[in-house]
Amino acid sequence: MLKGVASTTVNKLLKAGFTTIQAVAMTPAREIAELVGMGSDTAVKVCRLARMHVDPGFVPALEILDMRQHMVKCNTGSQELNRILGGGVETGAITELIGEFGSGKTQICFTLAVTAQQPVEEGGYGGNVCVIDTEGTFMPERIMQIAEERGLDSTKILEGILIARAYNSEHQIILINSLPELVEKSGIKLVIMDSMIGHFRGEYIGRGTLAERQQKLGSCLSKLLRVAEAFNISVVLTNQVLSTPDTMYGDPNKPTGGHVMAHACTHRVFLRRGRQNTRLARVIDSPSLPEEKIRFAITAAGIVDADEE
Repeated sequence: MLKGVASTTVNKLLKAGFTTIQAVAMTPAREIAELVGMGSDTAVKVCRLARMHVDPGFVPALEILDMRQHMVKCNTGSQELNRILGGGVETGAITELIGEFGSGKTQICFTLAVTAQQPVEEGGYGGNVCVIDTEGTFMPERIMQIAEERGLDSTKILEGILIARAYNSEHQIILINSLPELVEKSGIKLVIMDSMIGHFRGEYIGRGTLAERQQKLGSCLSKLLRVAEAFNISVVLTNQVLSTPDTMYGDPNKPTGGHVMAHACTHRVFLRRGRQNTRLARVIDSPSLPEEKIRFAITAAGIVDADEE
């Protein structure tokens, strides 16, 4: 695995879920020491060797452009939503779906769980999907309905989805820590977290626990982004909103998670209910996408353009 690293250390890394050199290189030495149970000096050495192997240092921006042009983008089901996302949900990034209940967050995730398994030439990732369900909203019957409406084998689609129910924030953290090994072994191309912050909001109540909550939330988001970049997969998170009644103008609903959530996610999309049983989606933050609003609909086939309803 790594030249200059003892076989016993390599075995410890593998047991802890670090199955690739990229995963080791992108993880802080302190975190590796805690997860693997090795000394801090050994962890620093392992990280240094891994980074020397995968990180060439400074590279021309043209190389980064070439890498981005080879990123895969997944069809959401709505051509308009694909358009404002620059062609679809991209790999190597975290896409955050924000909205109140009934705004369509989970329905977009259901649709992506189906479309992501399609071949790349058909708008998918050509791989399996991992879902971490923190709110008990995953419904296999709905997945089957979307697949059948799209003319796909619903049984095969369900076989390609690995689902884990997170019952509290600590369990959620354990599941996130296990992702590198799962992604490598099971051919995962899309990780869905629905929702990211639900357990943290429910367990860390009051301003006295805010700092600890944000620290743990930030650690989870950092790990998810490292997984997305190390394995070139897509991570989609859903986020809740909080109401600010003292808002005089504009939407009183704000994304939860504060600046920690805002800085960690690559693309942020705000969803809300629209007229005539439609939903509105607006890109509110992205390093590459303009702020734009579109309308889509939720049908038996999942997410579609509003005029197709």
